[in-house]
Amino acid sequence: MSWSDIGTISPVVIAILVAAAILIVDMAVPGRRAPIVATALGGLGIVAVAILIQAGHNGRAFGGAYSLDNLTVFLDMLFVAIAALTIMFAVDYLESRGLPIAEFAAVLVFAVTGAMLVAGSTDLLLLFVALELMVLPGYMLAAFARRDPYSTEGAIKYFLLGSFSSAILLFGLAYVWGMTGTTRVDGVAAALATAIARGSIQPGLAMGLAFMTAGVAFKMAAVPFHYWTPDAYQGSPTPVTAYLSVGPKVGAFAIVLRLFVGALGPLKADWLPVVIVLAALTMTLGNLVAISQDNVKRMLAYSSIAHTGYMLVGLAAYAGGQQSGLSAILFYGAAYTFMNMGAFAIIAALQRRPGVTSQIATFAGLGRRDPWLGALMTLFLLSLTGIPPLAGFWAKAYVILAAIQAGGWLTALAVLAMINAAAAAFYYLRVVVYMYMREPAAEAGPSSPGLLFRAGLAVTGVATLIFGLFPALVTAASNAANVFRG
Repeated sequence: MSWSDIGTISPVVIAILVAAAILIVDMAVPGRRAPIVATALGGLGIVAVAILIQAGHNGRAFGGAYSLDNLTVFLDMLFVAIAALTIMFAVDYLESRGLPIAEFAAVLVFAVTGAMLVAGSTDLLLLFVALELMVLPGYMLAAFARRDPYSTEGAIKYFLLGSFSSAILLFGLAYVWGMTGTTRVDGVAAALATAIARGSIQPGLAMGLAFMTAGVAFKMAAVPFHYWTPDAYQGSPTPVTAYLSVGPKVGAFAIVLRLFVGALGPLKADWLPVVIVLAALTMTLGNLVAISQDNVKRMLAYSSIAHTGYMLVGLAAYAGGQQSGLSAILFYGAAYTFMNMGAFAIIAALQRRPGVTSQIATFAGLGRRDPWLGALMTLFLLSLTGIPPLAGFWAKAYVILAAIQAGGWLTALAVLAMINAAAAAFYYLRVVVYMYMREPAAEAGPSSPGLLFRAGLAVTGVATLIFGLFPALVTAASNAANVFRG
């Protein structure tokens, strides 16, 4: 390790120091919320500056195990934004329930540190270690409300299934290493390209590909590896649910880009049919089950599964020959982050008073009780539906257009995605109907979220509008996808 290596991974190093600083500040001034929050958000701001300084630069660290490029910068900025918004939404929620803020923020920053390492990993071993650093804190966050039996149940399911999926993924990585003789992403790709040219692909590679597909599909909550998602999302504290719905999902697609696109790109014709089936099953089952849900958190959990399916359409389009499928995935990830976190934040605002559920009846009359929250929830739900000109519309449009351009079976997949998007309007707009066309419960009152919470909501709302009205502003997605061009 050299100083140049430290410079290349400086944002990750700073993020680790921020997590440590949060705990030190908590020991110095125990019970003081303001210094802890200021340390967390200020530290994440410094991390963001360090990432922006690296924009446009390329580099390698630790003998090529870590790569600094446009994709790393794009994903790192997205992960930092997810962490900052989660903290902004969590402060009021945790304080009203007597849950510690410092431990929450520190664990969250450690999770984001793992996600940042995933974004830049170009070695199979580092990729797996980074993945575990990302998901292990997620298990802790899911069980953060330790006195809540639903939180404990969801966390146990998440942990057990997550542990099995990690083992399966590692087994698949071992197969690939054994067949190619290297753990470097570019080395694996070169070995596979040579084997294909000789017509001597070994059966073990198919086994490794199957194991890796199963492991990654769990992390992104693709059907049929989605069973943990509804219980984990519903049981977790709502700000944690907001994080779980976007952080690990974007991290899983970062693994897909580095592993499947980068290392297994020469085999894309072999894994294309699998991705098509996963995409079709995931978005269809997610939407069908979401329609029957009366709990909004659980509904958004199944909705999150469906959105995984839409993003897989972009991956299938890439495997079908359309480079634009990768930029569509990255744009979708950015747009989905803000609109979905905003929707969960509204639920957290309603649950600021302990005992308030996330049943759809809780939203009755919200448009009159708190017009600001009602308007923002409507904005987020319309964007999740895919109503133009909001961010969600362009996100769906880009992946569907890429699939149509790829042609063949992908045209049918694009049609299925459009049908699913139309079906999703039913359960999203149902919440809007309750907010504006139902009488509020007699005990319902204003939510009155704090200033920090409202600032986070403003950021998500503005981003949802800006990404929709000016989608060309996210040209960084195209630049990041170009890492795999050629």
